[in-house]
Order: sequence, then C-alpha cells, then structure tokens
Amino acid sequence: MDLDKIDEATLALLYLAVAQDHPELGRRAWKSFDWETMERLHKKGLISNPIGKAKTVAFSEDGKAAAQAAFNRLFEEL
Repeated sequence: MDLDKIDEATLALLYLAVAQDHPELGRRAWKSFDWETMERLHKKGLISNPIGKAKTVAFSEDGKAAAQAAFNRLFEEL
C-alpha cells in the first residue's frame, strides 16, 4: 500500500471540505479521516495536530497549497 498516495488523497479531500462545504472555516477542515493518516499529515507539517477536542484541523500555509494541488491533480476535470 502506498501511504504517500493515501496521504495525498486525504489531503485533497480535506481541501474539498474547506473549499466547498465550509468556506467560512478558512483553512480548517473536519478531521473525520483515518487517524494514522491524519497523524502522518501532521508530522509532514501539512495540518495542525489532529489529537484533541477540536473537531477540525488547520492547514499550514504549505499544507493548504499542497491540498489544493492534490485536489486539482486528482479530481479536476481536464
């Protein structure tokens, strides 16, 4: 299993949640994904720490750019 591809797809889906469902959250996304994947994204510096009471995570500046790029690469129509 390619964990980097899983991380990329999760990051893209986090971006989708921010871009379409919750624009008022800005850089925050609901953290309803696999915990191991979320922890890897945090260790890569792309999102805030997913452990805690908050129901959302925040993208770092690099994380938001990477999420948008992943979303465009994986899901945008050509």
